[in-house]
Amino acid sequence: MSDTSTARTQATFRPPVMEARRWLDGVSFPPERPLINVSQAAPVDPPPETLRRAMAEAVMTDPQAHLYGPVLGRPELRAEVAAQWSTAYGGQVSESQVAITSGCNQAFCAAISTLCGANDEVILPVPWYFNHKMWLDMAGATAVPLPTGPTLLPDPERAATLIGPRTRAIVLVTPNNPGGVEYPPDLIRAFADMARAHGLALIVDETYRDFHSRDGAPHTLFADPDWDATLIHLYSFSKAYRLTGHRVGAMVASAARLAEAEKFLDTVTICPNQLGQIAALEGMRTLRQWLAGERAEILSRRAAIEAGMPALEARGWRLMGAGAYFAYLRHPFAAPSDALARDMVGRAGVLALPGTMFMPAGDADGKAQLRIAFANVDNDGIAQLFERLAALELPLAQLSGSA
Repeated sequence: MSDTSTARTQATFRPPVMEARRWLDGVSFPPERPLINVSQAAPVDPPPETLRRAMAEAVMTDPQAHLYGPVLGRPELRAEVAAQWSTAYGGQVSESQVAITSGCNQAFCAAISTLCGANDEVILPVPWYFNHKMWLDMAGATAVPLPTGPTLLPDPERAATLIGPRTRAIVLVTPNNPGGVEYPPDLIRAFADMARAHGLALIVDETYRDFHSRDGAPHTLFADPDWDATLIHLYSFSKAYRLTGHRVGAMVASAARLAEAEKFLDTVTICPNQLGQIAALEGMRTLRQWLAGERAEILSRRAAIEAGMPALEARGWRLMGAGAYFAYLRHPFAAPSDALARDMVGRAGVLALPGTMFMPAGDADGKAQLRIAFANVDNDGIAQLFERLAALELPLAQLSGSA
């Protein structure tokens, strides 16, 4: 009898960022026109010296830093997250409601593992963060796409029409990856109310919260005394403190849910990276002013994106969303975005991700969209990027209703 089973990894696509990097093979970039890489949303600079010194000191003097630690993270970091979240969001978060994870991606995987069995459903606004879709595929769950239209803002009433007997959760990413848009507090509240009314979990991924343009809390969900009956909150230290390689994230949820997540985390990594946790704690305690400067720089780059758009708009481009690390563009060309993105490597010296990587297969909107991750491109680089995009001479898409 032949084995017709399919491995879980075969249920999903190849990692998009790694796929895009392969487009660089065999392509050379002259010194006068180096590659502009806007494909990945990860800081490339090392952590601040304060954090590197804290890690170096721990390597040399703290024997516990080299051993297994608590599965849910170091108590002092969990307590610090709880205290700062309580202050920032105007609510009550306890240490028992915080788990430290090996990056925010793992926090999402752990959350889904506490929620879903095979064939259960999770609503994802599209364009979606591709790793969320990949994990649902590999977990045997179904990602139900929620179209967001030209505003990139999900509609809770439309989401309600997608809820079925196997729906377990709704996921929001704000500021959004890939769209860059910041979800208004009232919109987030509307989703929370709807999720509660239907007995669903609301997963709010705030990986890029530290680069929000809004001062103060981006939402009021933690102000509810029983927030943990509905909300699962995800966070990443990687973007805030340049700790991408040290893999430190957080999951804030009910103590009962974290007890379930502990089973998953213990099986996968046993414990989060000890040195990364030490650095994250040091950053939370001492680098508030430094982080404010990082935020100001990202907001300056966002402003440069918006200021540079008129020249691109004259060439048929449109800015759909901008915020945190991202600008999401609609291109004017006949070629689908997956072909266009490959062509841009050699033609323009630009590596960007196509909208097809953030959409269900065959989605027409994704074929007309590109994501620009500008966290590692300064204002001068953004100007050069726009010059190269404006200079592209390719067949244009036929406008709807035109001859």
